[in-house]
Amino acid sequence: MKKILPLAFACLLVVLAKAADTTYAEKLGFPKGAKVVILHVDDAGMSHESNAGAITSLTKGVATSTSVMMPCAWVPEFVNFLKTHPQIDAGLHLTLTSEWKNYRWGPLSGKPTTPGLVDNEGCLWNSVADVVQHASATEVATEINAQLQRALNMGFTPTHVDTHMGTLLATPDFAKVYIQLGIQNHIPVMLPGGHATLIAQQMHAPSALIQQMQFLGKLLWNAGLPVLDDLYNESYDWVNPPNTLQNDSLLQTFRTNQYINALKSLEPGVTMVIMHCTANSPLFQYISDSGPTRRGDLLAMIDPRLKAFIKQNGIILTTWRELMERRSQLAQ
Repeated sequence: MKKILPLAFACLLVVLAKAADTTYAEKLGFPKGAKVVILHVDDAGMSHESNAGAITSLTKGVATSTSVMMPCAWVPEFVNFLKTHPQIDAGLHLTLTSEWKNYRWGPLSGKPTTPGLVDNEGCLWNSVADVVQHASATEVATEINAQLQRALNMGFTPTHVDTHMGTLLATPDFAKVYIQLGIQNHIPVMLPGGHATLIAQQMHAPSALIQQMQFLGKLLWNAGLPVLDDLYNESYDWVNPPNTLQNDSLLQTFRTNQYINALKSLEPGVTMVIMHCTANSPLFQYISDSGPTRRGDLLAMIDPRLKAFIKQNGIILTTWRELMERRSQLAQ
């Protein structure tokens, strides 16, 4: 995921910095004051390297969740992996943009059906702003439903849905169809509807928008779905020191330290920490220049120091599947 947060998305995501009296983690039965974390890998299905990185971080590292970009070329490889590893927590990385210059994809709903979603190359727009400018909420709803349907047709039942580049939280109308998809299909939706302290520290918004996000969280909870308290989405912006670019040991040390500091900054509650884990390949550079960042995330997830820090500090790792199971038990 190329991290692009338009102002509308930034504003929409901001919620109160002051922690709520009761976190959603507590409501789900986790201990009071606990830091409950989903270590989440974006962009599975985008490329073979993305698949390999996600698989390694999930099976040999501490990552607990991932999500798949259904319009992309390497989805079959990852879905075939999921069929032989049903315990893996995997959702849909609902995709409305195609941001790379030389490696692109189009809508699953069909270009004649959703013309507002495609550019003059016949691909999804390369920026969130373009999607907001050209696409209707109806077209967005058609496309994300098509992405869910493809997953189900392939025998892949997602544990949750989230949003590539934040597009589905870019406008209130987009957010509405995003929430509706989850509620109608009883699938958890990535949305920081609790205290969201980290987001509030980084952004600013009028109280009306703060209340809107909290309202959406309540809608999801009342529909029987779990809700995040917070979201950490800053790792893509960490600048790797120049001396790490050709040295995996230094890169691993730097990125692991960054994740340790990120985990220290979390407030109690359920927090999803987003990352991008990609394996090395001579070809990935022709997709994106983000290879070192993604490689660093993978190295951090398999670093024994990060695993030891999590254990020593009593951080509880969880998955969307566990959150949904806990929420379902409360509804019985």
